[in-house]
Parts: sequence; structure tokens; C-alpha cells
Amino acid sequence: MTVRSAWNCLPLILLLSGAAPASAQGMTSGVNLSSKAFTTAEMTRADIEALIAGRPGAGLDLSDKSLNGLDLSKLDLSKANLRGARLIGSNLAGAKLSGALLDGTWALKADFSNADLSGAHLFGTQLMGAKLDHANLSGARIAGDLTGASLVGADLSKADGSADMKNQSMGLMHAIMRSTDLNGANFSNSDFSRVDIEFAKLGGADLSGANFYHADGAGADFRGAKLEGANFEGIDLNSAKINASATNDFAKALNLDRATKD
Repeated sequence: MTVRSAWNCLPLILLLSGAAPASAQGMTSGVNLSSKAFTTAEMTRADIEALIAGRPGAGLDLSDKSLNGLDLSKLDLSKANLRGARLIGSNLAGAKLSGALLDGTWALKADFSNADLSGAHLFGTQLMGAKLDHANLSGARIAGDLTGASLVGADLSKADGSADMKNQSMGLMHAIMRSTDLNGANFSNSDFSRVDIEFAKLGGADLSGANFYHADGAGADFRGAKLEGANFEGIDLNSAKINASATNDFAKALNLDRATKD
């Protein structure tokens, strides 16, 4: 399967596969990640800097480009079109990506530390093992795979990582944060209903006013998190870790009796 066909066929895959959300959303099994498209760069940092200089204030079109391993740190890529681009192992630390389109972007093990992704669109984005520590994802639409990623201190306030249940062709798409480090992250007033946060670390995270309706929180560690006003109705807490004092906050959760209460 080619890179472009993998993304373009995604709605059909979701409709016909009948797979569970994580399986339907995962795309890596059908793609050769050792191929040239995923291991090389067809442009240099200087090339991109020249494009920025030539179009100040305008979003660049870098869709479907191979930009693997590039140092793009601190560049202004606000409102850039990176749909389907490959950024595997790239350095975007401190980059400005506010309002950027990253649908179907491949950014495994990329570094977005301290990057501004506020209002960005990450739909079907592959961010497994990526680093987004202290990144600004406020107001972003996140329906990508962040399995094993690090979002320590990241700002996810008012972000939307929920499943779009009104869109039947894409209804299974949602944020996957399985085994993700979310210590100290800010989820205040966000919508992460039906999100997958199995075995995620949420110590010290601000979950106040957040919606985790029917999320999969099995094995997740919520100890020390701020829970005021959060919606945990139907969240699965099988083998999760919570503070004993937070039992009432999780009163409507599933498998509360199977959670470890310290």
C-alpha cells in the first residue's frame, strides 16, 4: 500500500473492516516504514526557510512531502498544510504550528517539545513514541495515535480528542493515548470521551471540567490528578490506580471495584 492510498482509503477501511477502534485507526501494518518515503527527506531546512521567507504570514503547502529526520525546530509553520507528510524522527521543538493541518501525517518519534500546536488538526495522525512535552495543543482536534508518546506538562485545554459518533464513516477515530506519559498535562475543559488512555500516566494532570465519558482507562494511573468537575461516567477503571479520596469522583465509572485505591 502506498502512503497516499493508505490515507485516502482510510474512510473505506473504517467502514468495511469491522475492527475495534484501535485496529481500525492503526495504519502502520499496511505500510513499509523502511522505504525511502519514510526514511529520507526530499527537502532541506534551508529549502523550507526559503519558502517561509517567500510567503510571510501564509501557510505553506508541504502536504505529502518526505521530511523525515529534518531539523525544523523553531520554524514558523503556522497554518501549514502537512497532510500526509512524513516527519518520522524530525525535530520540531519550539516550532509554530498553530492552526496547522496534520491529518494523516506520519510523525513517529518526532520531537514537538514546546511546539505551538494550538488549534491544529490532527486526524489520523501517527505520533507513536513522539515527544510533545510542554507542547501547546489547546483547542486542537486530536484523533491520532499517541501510543507511548510523552506529553509531560502539555496543554490540552479545550482540545477535542473524542470520537465523532455523528460521522459514521469516521466514527471510530479518536485519540489513542495508550501508555502515554501525561504527567502534569492540562486537560481542563477538554472533550476526550471514548479516548483510549490504557496504562497512561496522569499524575498531577489537571482534568478539571474534562469529559472522559466511556473512555478506556484500564491500568491508567490517576493518582494526584485534579478531578474537579470531570465527567468519568462509563470510564473503564479495571486495574487503574486512583487515590482513595477520589472514589466519589469516579462513582459512575465501570469496574471501580477493580481499581487500586491508595
